[in-house]
Amino acid sequence: MDNIPKDWKLKLRYGKLQTPYRHFTVIIDGFAEKEIEDFNCPKGFAFMGIKVWAEDYDMAADMACSFAENIGFKVKQSNSIYIYDTEPEQPPQEHPVGYGIGFTPYNE
Repeated sequence: MDNIPKDWKLKLRYGKLQTPYRHFTVIIDGFAEKEIEDFNCPKGFAFMGIKVWAEDYDMAADMACSFAENIGFKVKQSNSIYIYDTEPEQPPQEHPVGYGIGFTPYNE
C-alpha cells in the first residue's frame, strides 16, 4: 500500500485501490484506572473511540481492546463495545492499523 494516491478515497470507493481490510469505528465504555496523559483522559469513566482498518468486526474489537488494555483503560462489560462501519479518514495500510484515538469522560 505504499505510495497511496491523494485521491485514495475515490479510488477505494470505485475499486481502483484494493485492500483486504474494512474501516470501522470502535467505541468502548470503560474506566481509566489513572490519568492517561498522552490522550488527555482523566482518571474515571469515559468512552474511548478508535478508528481501525481490520478484517472484520472481531478483529476491530480485539484491536481496540488490546490498545485500551495497554494504556490502562478497562472495558466496563463485554456488551460495552460498539462497532460501526464508517468512512475512513486515513488510507488503508499493508497491515491492520488503528488511529484517531480519543476519550470522552463522563460521571456515572
